[in-house]
Amino acid sequence: MTTQRLARDWRVPGAIVLLALLCAAALALHTHRGAFLQWCLAAQITLHRYLVMYLLQLNNHQYSGGLWLLTGAFFYGVLHAIGPGHGKFIVATYLSTNKESQTAARVIPFVGSLMQGVSAILFVFILAVGFNLASGSLSESRWYVEKISAVLIGGFGAYLAWHAAKSIKPRKLTIRTLSARHQHGAACGCGHHGVGRESQGDWKTRLGVILAIGARPCSGAIMILLFSNALGIVTWGIAAVMTMAFGTALSIVGLSLAVRYARNRTATFFAGEAQFGWLVPVLKMAGGIALMLFALVLFLTVIPVSANGDYIAAGC
Repeated sequence: MTTQRLARDWRVPGAIVLLALLCAAALALHTHRGAFLQWCLAAQITLHRYLVMYLLQLNNHQYSGGLWLLTGAFFYGVLHAIGPGHGKFIVATYLSTNKESQTAARVIPFVGSLMQGVSAILFVFILAVGFNLASGSLSESRWYVEKISAVLIGGFGAYLAWHAAKSIKPRKLTIRTLSARHQHGAACGCGHHGVGRESQGDWKTRLGVILAIGARPCSGAIMILLFSNALGIVTWGIAAVMTMAFGTALSIVGLSLAVRYARNRTATFFAGEAQFGWLVPVLKMAGGIALMLFALVLFLTVIPVSANGDYIAAGC
């Protein structure tokens, strides 16, 4: 009894300290957000130029450039995952508000990241190779694809919010009905007390996360594919894009495992507190609303159309 009381005593101060640290980190990131985004953009343009240089070496039959191309593409994917992006936001929002197994926390972001590479390949092959569109038309098509993908992400967020809102009222009624007949205990296993005891995500939601990530192809991957297609070495461009997607996938998997661990620790932190049972669907609804707002930001900040081609506008 004394041990449980001591555990309860340090929960609130510990939560306050953790919240204060998170607020300080968010304030620091917000203060230096402009400089950070400028650095990310400059680093991406520099990496674009290096990757284009390796493609030009391959075009001149310097096959050592192929090794450097794949190596540079992998590190581009890793660094791309560190900067701001929709995949990280979707994965972090979903895993922080939904209970998932460790396997799902690995597979979902991994497959979603690889789908980004596949989406970029399909985009270039269908439009550039199949329809033989000019650079300006490809840039306009990319603009429409990114707009549509933002709408899909917003639709997925709306689905999560609606699903969570629908589960709030039945959950409360179930608790009241069972409480009259059944006395809850620590080992009763009924699942109606404590945070984090809700069922794991279904396959439809998991598929929605994967599609929300993969539906928006990486602009850097599209640029490399367009340039490699212009040089006539599309195979190397595809290899570079999938290596890039693999590097992004590894980074996002690490992030997803960290988010899942933090969520489970938080659930354990508040375990046994029946009054927090309502918090689970509310957090899920908040996550869905956050995705909708993020999708709105993506929709309004799509890279403008470039008449000369995206890869030229990106400094390639």
